[in-house]
Amino acid sequence: MAKKDVPTATSKERLGVVTERVRRAGSDAVVVIDEQRIVLGLLRAKELAMDPGLTVEAVMRPGPSTFRPYVPIKEMADYMTKKDLASAPITTSDGKLVGLLLRADAVAQAEGCEDCARKMI
Repeated sequence: MAKKDVPTATSKERLGVVTERVRRAGSDAVVVIDEQRIVLGLLRAKELAMDPGLTVEAVMRPGPSTFRPYVPIKEMADYMTKKDLASAPITTSDGKLVGLLLRADAVAQAEGCEDCARKMI
């Protein structure tokens, strides 16, 4: 479900460069990563509209909510809806970016799915 071709940026890049790249990609979210693809932060439309001369690090939302690939889609959809998250990064247990899950996709997939919730013992 996660989009693997998500726009990314490093913390030292200038916001103007990143914003232009993201708009060409047709997205409104950017995952900020380091050299090992560890998720550091997130940029959304609000941050992308800020002063283009600023660095990504200066405006990013640090420590975004992330999910692991094994979390059931219903659980992700419910959390994203409750917290009003338009998207959330999917990461490995060591924080490496797998992709970006859009709330609309999660909700559509989870709707009416009886087996999409975590089973408790």
